[in-house]
Amino acid sequence: MDKHWSEMNKEMQALIAKKATFKDGIGKLLELRKSLFEQITQIVTTFPEEAFWQMPFAGAEGYHSKTLAYSIWHIFRIEDIVAHEMIAEDQQVLFRLDFQTAIRSPIITTGNELAGEEIVDFSKQLDVRALYRYAREVMESTNGILSSLEYPDLKRKFGADMVEKLGATGCVSGDESARWLIGYWCSKDVLGLVKMPFSRHWIMHIEAMRSIKNRLCRQARRGADPIAYCGFSCNHCFLAEWCGSCRTAYNTCSFATISPDGKCPNAVCCQGKGIDGCYECDQLETCEKGFYTPSNDGANAARVQAMYIRKHGKKEFLKVHDRLHEKYDFAKTQEILGQDWQEGLRILEES
Repeated sequence: MDKHWSEMNKEMQALIAKKATFKDGIGKLLELRKSLFEQITQIVTTFPEEAFWQMPFAGAEGYHSKTLAYSIWHIFRIEDIVAHEMIAEDQQVLFRLDFQTAIRSPIITTGNELAGEEIVDFSKQLDVRALYRYAREVMESTNGILSSLEYPDLKRKFGADMVEKLGATGCVSGDESARWLIGYWCSKDVLGLVKMPFSRHWIMHIEAMRSIKNRLCRQARRGADPIAYCGFSCNHCFLAEWCGSCRTAYNTCSFATISPDGKCPNAVCCQGKGIDGCYECDQLETCEKGFYTPSNDGANAARVQAMYIRKHGKKEFLKVHDRLHEKYDFAKTQEILGQDWQEGLRILEES
C-alpha cells in the first residue's frame, strides 16, 4: 500500500474511533479521498480512450488484472450502493441522475461477476467522461453523508431487512463471485463501512489503477523518441516510470497533467510549427511556454538541455546524461544544472 495513503488511513481510523476526535477523523478521511480521487482525475484527463479498456495484466491475480474503466465503475458502484441504500437510505446517484444511460453501461451491478474478456467488452462500451462525472457525483454525495454523521451513528448495524432490500435492487449479481457482497456489507456497522468501501477499498483499487497506467505508459514508450519536445531526456526523468512521454498518447508529464487539454504547451507549440523539438526553434532563448515558464524551477535546466541538443545532437546529449548520473546522485536535472544557463551549459559541456 502507498505509504502516504496508508499513514493517512491509519491516522483516520485512530481518530474516528474516539468520540473526542471523531470529527477530525472525518476530516482526515475526506482529505484522503481527495488525494485518491486526484489520481483518477489525472488518468481520465490525460489518457487516450483506448487506455480504459486495455488489460495489461490479464490473467494475473489481484485488482490490477482489471481495466481502468472497470475499476472506476466498480469503486463507485459499491460506494453508491452502500452510501445511499444502506447509510442514507435514499436513492442511488446512478438512478437519481440517470447515469446508466449517460455512461452507456449494460449493467447496474458492481461488476464482480465479470471476468477476463467480459471486463474488456464491458469497458469498451462505457463513456469514460460520463463515468468520471458519475464517480465525482458519488464521491461528493458520500462526502456529504460522511460529514453529517455523528459519533453514535457509527454503531448502527444492519439486519435481515437490509439484506432483503439490497437483494431486491438487483445491484449485486446473483453470481457466486458477487452475491457474498451483501452479506459482507450487512455484517458490518457504519464504522466498518467507513473503514472499507469509503477508504481502504479506494486505496486498493486506485493503487491497482496506478499499476495499470504505469504498465501502459512503459509499453507506449517502447520505440518512441526518448527526447521530449522541451529537451528533457525521458530515459533519465524521475517521472519515467509512469509517463508515456509527450511523443505518445500517454503523456503524463507534469505540464501535460496541469494543462486543461492534457497537452504540454511545448509539445503543442512544436507540433504546430512542424519542428522536432524546442531545440530547433529560433525563439528558444526567450521562450516562456510550458517548461520554460520563469516560475518553474526547471525552466533553466530545460532550456540548457535544449541548447546542448541544438549544438551537439540527441545522441551526444543522452551520453552526457548517462555520465551525469554516474557522477552525481540526483532526481531532477535542475538539481545539477541550477538556475544560471551559462553555468548549466558549462556543466553539460564538461561532463
